Amino acid sequence: MQWLVDVFNWTIPVAGGGLLMREVVGNVFGLASALGGMARKVWAWPVGILGNLLLLTVFLASLFNDAPHATLLGQAGRQVMFIAVSVYGWKRWRDAQRGRADHAPAITPEWAGWGNRAFLAVALVLGTVALTPVFRALGSWEPVWADAWTFVGSLLATYGMARGWVEFWLIWVAVDVVGVPLLWSSGYYASAVMYAFYGVFTLTGFFVWMRARDRDKPAVETLLPDGPAPEEAAR
Repeated sequence: MQWLVDVFNWTIPVAGGGLLMREVVGNVFGLASALGGMARKVWAWPVGILGNLLLLTVFLASLFNDAPHATLLGQAGRQVMFIAVSVYGWKRWRDAQRGRADHAPAITPEWAGWGNRAFLAVALVLGTVALTPVFRALGSWEPVWADAWTFVGSLLATYGMARGWVEFWLIWVAVDVVGVPLLWSSGYYASAVMYAFYGVFTLTGFFVWMRARDRDKPAVETLLPDGPAPEEAAR
């Protein structure tokens, strides 16, 4: 079974260091999941879970003897959180898909509303403040607040995606802005480059979902193109 160990530890030499192949593959799965999420496809969730499992082994570097890499507890915990919330999102989107055509998107995006926006903003700040000393005590990489920020932001963004809120894309932007320099400084170059790409991708996703909300919303009204609106017909 040595070949399995060799495949698991397959490293590409880069700039005097090493780039773990499973980090690259995990991020490729993450990108595929993001593309599926933009298209509102149910398969985006299980694909993302596979990527999360791979990246979990990457960020727990000390457990897998990946000496050149730093252990990022926030990033590792982020993968566990992704898996848990993705199971919720997978079920929610699959339930929403029922009754729709096979080729149709699973959900129709909607705005979160000011109440939920306030909750997301406060939760991001307070969650970061609360987890920073915890991650520091556990030995996470500095700056620890950035590790905590990416963890909390990722949790909120994934939850927002599961709920179908357009604003979840903007939370990802906030995560990427902090996550790129953190990952680069800690030696996770593949993830840092992918985060930089995600920054542009998530802005695109925001406008795609915003247009989808405006486009899909009136679809119900087209059932009565020549007749009065349901409210007027009831009068």
